[in-house]
Amino acid sequence: MCTMKTMKFITLCASVLLAASAARAQHTVGVFGGFGTGTARFYPAQETKSVGGRFSGGFSWRYYSATRFVGCVGVDLEFLQRGFAYAPFASTTENEADYVYYTRKLNSFVVPLVWQPHFYLARRHLRVYLEAALTFSYNFDSSYVNDVARENGVEPWRGKYEFKTARDNRWGYGLAGGAGLAVLIGRFEVSAGARYYFGYSDILRNRNKYYDNAVDGAENPFWYTPQRSPMDNLMVRIGVAYRFAPEFKSWTVKRQKREKMKAGFDFGEKPQK
Repeated sequence: MCTMKTMKFITLCASVLLAASAARAQHTVGVFGGFGTGTARFYPAQETKSVGGRFSGGFSWRYYSATRFVGCVGVDLEFLQRGFAYAPFASTTENEADYVYYTRKLNSFVVPLVWQPHFYLARRHLRVYLEAALTFSYNFDSSYVNDVARENGVEPWRGKYEFKTARDNRWGYGLAGGAGLAVLIGRFEVSAGARYYFGYSDILRNRNKYYDNAVDGAENPFWYTPQRSPMDNLMVRIGVAYRFAPEFKSWTVKRQKREKMKAGFDFGEKPQK
């Protein structure tokens, strides 16, 4: 759930983006939102599954280049929900339907630094783009449901996940990639696309720093802390952006036609003395 501090942070970010757009020169400012799934990649490999119903939303700023096919660069200020489900005793049964899961959900602020190469169709009213991004994140809230503990009568088996500095990483980084298309309507751009977030940092510190769950309760299901624990997201989203320049040069630039040579060359012409 978003707290009052979260809403204040989002409002402040929006104000910064609007101030940056005051230059009114080939910039757009927009809002976006979407849903998707989250998962984690553990090493050594563990039995996991994706957690659906993950939400993302935030603000975007883009600067467009007039150079053909270079596209635009920009930054997003994003609220992203992450999550994963882990089956601690998957090795004890061959029937996947009998797996009992520990489910963790996280709320994060993410700042993707974005590059979008693109090309135009339909007389520059349709923009098709790819995107690549370097992402930085901060996990500010988390909850858990431990169905293994529930079946064994352990309390509490669900609740707020309390971060421990020795065990948990709040800060993260990674890469993201995606694609989409946008319809250009006057000063507005309505877009739809998908983005995959590929985490490189670990949600849990490795076992050299936090070996096991001997001193933890049901919030930590790992007998031995995984050596690697990055998190991924796949999100489908829509957005609306507004341009602050009276004219986008990158939408109107055309190749200049070559001028035909006015003078000809006659191979039979004798050189003048």
